Amino acid sequence: MPESLLFLGPDGWLSAARRVPSPNFDARADGMAVDMVVLHNISLPPGEFGGEDIERLFTNTLDCDAHPFYAGLRDLRVSAHFLLRRDGELVQFVSCHDRAWHAGVTRWQGRERCNDFSIGIELEGSDYTPFTEVQYKRLTALLDALQCCYPIRNLVGHNDIAPQRKTDPGPFFDWQRIAESKKPG
Repeated sequence: MPESLLFLGPDGWLSAARRVPSPNFDARADGMAVDMVVLHNISLPPGEFGGEDIERLFTNTLDCDAHPFYAGLRDLRVSAHFLLRRDGELVQFVSCHDRAWHAGVTRWQGRERCNDFSIGIELEGSDYTPFTEVQYKRLTALLDALQCCYPIRNLVGHNDIAPQRKTDPGPFFDWQRIAESKKPG
């Protein structure tokens, strides 16, 4: 689907995203404005791409005996609003109107609990692998669609809001490329 056709519906779901509803969300506080996007990276198993285990993690259906790494995920209840796969496919787990459980204990510019006022986007990737061309194109289009509906003031990495415990989206994420795509003209 051409990137120009991305739009967020009145229900908070993106038209071009494949819906995989997660039970791991709750309501935002009344009057809480969404003004931040948090970028993450994820791969399950670590360093492997293209499987269904990310979706299984976010829907509480991951077989924690299927890989040794998964033992530490057994009681984890997490989600994100979006997953942007390496081939450009967008998957949405939680309506943007609701609070996804993507960031954990966080702080940004004196504000805590960043899940309360942010949208979480997981990029299929790792701290050790460059992201794909199509991921950058789709991410730019997704950010544009979100900006049309929300007063987004901050685009940050998980590492920015939880620097003691997180490194994502990682050193291979090209922040300059996203900034350049947002310049007028």
